[in-house]
Amino acid sequence: MATSIEGLLPLDLNKLVKTSKVLVVGSGGIGCELLKNLVLTGFGDIHIIDLDTIEVSNLNRQFLFRREHVGKPKALVAKESALAFNPDVNITAYHDSITESKYDVNFYSEFALVMNALDNRAARSHVNRLCLAANKPLIESGSAGYNGHIALHKKSVSECFDCTPRPHQKTFPGCTIRNTPSEPIHCIVWAKHLFSQLFGVADPDEDVSPDSGDPEAVGDAGKLALENETTEAGNTTKVSTRQWAHDVDYEAHKLFRKFFNDDIKYLLSMENLWAKRRPPTPLEWENLPDAVASSSSAITQTALKDQRVWSMAECAEVFEQSCKILNRQLRDSKEGHLIWDKDDDCAMDFVTACSNIRCYIFGIQQKSRFDTKSMAGNIIPAIAATNAIVAGLIVMTAFKVLREQLHECHTLYVKNRPNMRKELFAIDRVVAPNPNCYVCTDKPELVVRVDVTRMTVRTLCERVLKKELNMVAPDVEIDDGQGTILISSEEGETDDIADKLLNDFNIKEGTRLKCDDFLQNYKLNITIVEMKLEESEREKAEIFEIIGDRSKLAPKEEEVKKNGIETNGLGAGTSSASDKNEVSIVEDEDDLMMVDEPEPEEADSSEDVSFIGGTPSKGKRAMPDLVALPAKKRRIDLSDTVEVNETKGDIELVDLE
Repeated sequence: MATSIEGLLPLDLNKLVKTSKVLVVGSGGIGCELLKNLVLTGFGDIHIIDLDTIEVSNLNRQFLFRREHVGKPKALVAKESALAFNPDVNITAYHDSITESKYDVNFYSEFALVMNALDNRAARSHVNRLCLAANKPLIESGSAGYNGHIALHKKSVSECFDCTPRPHQKTFPGCTIRNTPSEPIHCIVWAKHLFSQLFGVADPDEDVSPDSGDPEAVGDAGKLALENETTEAGNTTKVSTRQWAHDVDYEAHKLFRKFFNDDIKYLLSMENLWAKRRPPTPLEWENLPDAVASSSSAITQTALKDQRVWSMAECAEVFEQSCKILNRQLRDSKEGHLIWDKDDDCAMDFVTACSNIRCYIFGIQQKSRFDTKSMAGNIIPAIAATNAIVAGLIVMTAFKVLREQLHECHTLYVKNRPNMRKELFAIDRVVAPNPNCYVCTDKPELVVRVDVTRMTVRTLCERVLKKELNMVAPDVEIDDGQGTILISSEEGETDDIADKLLNDFNIKEGTRLKCDDFLQNYKLNITIVEMKLEESEREKAEIFEIIGDRSKLAPKEEEVKKNGIETNGLGAGTSSASDKNEVSIVEDEDDLMMVDEPEPEEADSSEDVSFIGGTPSKGKRAMPDLVALPAKKRRIDLSDTVEVNETKGDIELVDLE
């Protein structure tokens, strides 16, 4: 071990490494490499936590795991494997979620340093907030293919994880997913929504039935037949998709006819949709094509099942088998629903079969199961060498943190090619906290524009506080002088008002909401700006918008001033969501996606140009008392990388391991 070799580490650092208690969050691609490095360096007291279990797909880059470990907890196996390198190290492993309430401020206060090796934004943000509350340094990291990144977050010294607004997930209008898909990803998203409708937690905003409210659609042929089930007495009753599927015992033939024949015929009745588009082709269960469009039969026969495109007959067979298995799992489930997981073979088979059938119907290129899994889970094979480099840089930064040399803890970027000075690593200066950050400022403030006539208390909790602001257990009180409780983290306490609208509680322009997440030791004041829309605009309008710039308030700026509302911007951009018409295509818990790095623009030798993904972020805040490197073009944090569609300028967020 490094600490046991005399003279390898300075005496003061050697002592700090031996005696410091450190926490590693995540034992995946970077986490395995990091744990191995910490053990070989000689860190004496290491705690590691991870909720995941080992999958076969992990074995190509997470080298502490072997085939016999598949299905076992990552953290526990990583501990046992790492101890083989250095049996004298004390490693404490937790097979648990870092967001559990027992991992509170007191837990974080035990550590000299926290190191993140996570793969999703919500968990990163949660750890960031608890490190701020405990005043502990956090080393953040991420990787994407050949690109990597590490950064130090320390209260009052550098920006926190939430200081820089991050690009949000790309969304598609719901009518595109339900009515007029044109890309494989549209069909994959639809198939995932179908899984939720049939077996998971149904979300009305993710309905898979044709959208009769599509502004392009005309004609209502077949509408009643699709929306209503007719009884023998001639009465009509509206039945949910889940209830109907249950009533027919998830019989594959009937499900197939509903989703791939009847619904498609109904779409064909919307004549305007197909004026300039190729109309879809309904499929019959008894007459499915055996061949795969635009594919060689030789390739189809010799390729592995996961790596070849299935014929419609194969898709139907897989669809039938997966429906039977999922129905059985649903009946046996204690929760009463299933959760889609890309590593669940049956769930993945269902989505692959359904998405390919829908692709065939709409004349879209079909995808192999391997490709579908990559798109549905936003995964690409990670580069083990990149993870190893990032893990090494984390340990080097940890040395500086332990010696309190925070001014030397620069943000580092691993690139897929050297810069113009032939440097493989790009170094960025320490950045001061964002004075407008809604997380790390002394009195966090945020402005949210809301349609109070459409947003329910449940939507405020689930979509604004938990999904957008990454809270875990929020409590919300209306600042009306009466202490009205709107949302409670105590289970069942406010369930009776969860589906009431915000305007039912007299929430309007200028209303302030006091939010408190005790698990994160985090408080936030939200000021409501009312979204006033014409009736004709309301159906398609976004239901809320997180304000990130006062200029975004125009043309209501004067009205806001009149009501005495002060906005505390996020520094750049806004975050918005539609309650009905937009569909997210990226899940927070997903792993990796390939990022195409654009060619850097020409620059003189005094400025190093390096950025990954889209346009670099603005507004670096240099610490005046710290040593700063020469100015550089700003880079985007690889812990949340973006993919840029050059033709449309669309931006897509992906969380990285």
